Amino acid sequence: MISGCLPAGIEELGAALEMLHTYSLIHDDLPALDNDDLRRGRPTCHKVFGEAIAILAGDALQTQAYETLSRLRCPPEARVRIIEEVARGTGTVNGMIGGQVVDLEAEHTKPDLNMLEYIHRSKTAALITASVVSGGVYAGASDDEVENLRTFGKSIGLAFQIVDDVLDVTQTSEQLGKTAGKDTAAEKATYPALFGIDESLKRADTLVEKALGSLEGFGSRAETLKALARFLVERKK
Repeated sequence: MISGCLPAGIEELGAALEMLHTYSLIHDDLPALDNDDLRRGRPTCHKVFGEAIAILAGDALQTQAYETLSRLRCPPEARVRIIEEVARGTGTVNGMIGGQVVDLEAEHTKPDLNMLEYIHRSKTAALITASVVSGGVYAGASDDEVENLRTFGKSIGLAFQIVDDVLDVTQTSEQLGKTAGKDTAAEKATYPALFGIDESLKRADTLVEKALGSLEGFGSRAETLKALARFLVERKK
C-alpha cells in the first residue's frame, strides 16, 4: 500500500512479529496466567512439552525476534524506529505486558471503562498497531501516513479484542479452537461483562468505521487493509 509492491526483505519483519505474537500466546496459556489447555484446536505448548520448556520457548522466540529485527534490510534509521515501535508495543507502559498485568489485577473486580479500554488497547491493540506501523515505516511511509496507520491499528486492535470477548461467550471451544467461556469463569474484565453483547458489537463496528476512515487518503491501495478490518468484526473464531 505504501510503496506499491512488497519491499525486499519485508517477510523478515513479518516473521519477527509472528515470533513475538507466538511467544505471547505460549506465555499467556501458562498456568500462572490464563492456564489454558487448548490453542488453535491443539494442546497448548506447556501441555505438550511441559511448563519449563514452554517458558523457554517463549523466551527464545522473543530474543530471536529482536535478532531478526536488528538485521532488517531497510535504512538504519527505519530499523531503529521499527525496533522501538515493536518494543513499545510488546512492553510495559501502554504495551502488551503492561496490559497483561492490569488484566490479571482486574480479575474478580468490577472495572470501569477506562481500565477495560487500557487493558484491551495495551494487551492486544498495541502489538497490532506496532505491526501495521512498522510495515509502513519499512516501506518508507511519511509521518502523516504513519499516523494514519497508527489510528487504523489502534482502532482495529481494540475492535478485534471486543469481538474476541464476544466470541468467548457465544461460541464453543470447537468453533474457537481454544477453551470457550474462560473469561467468564475467571471473572475477567471484558466488554460483554460491562456492556452486554449487542452494545459491545456496536462499539466494535464504530471502531472499524474509524479505522476505515483513517485509510481514505490511500485510495484504492487500502482495499486489503479495509477488507481485513471488516473481517475482524465478522469472524466467528
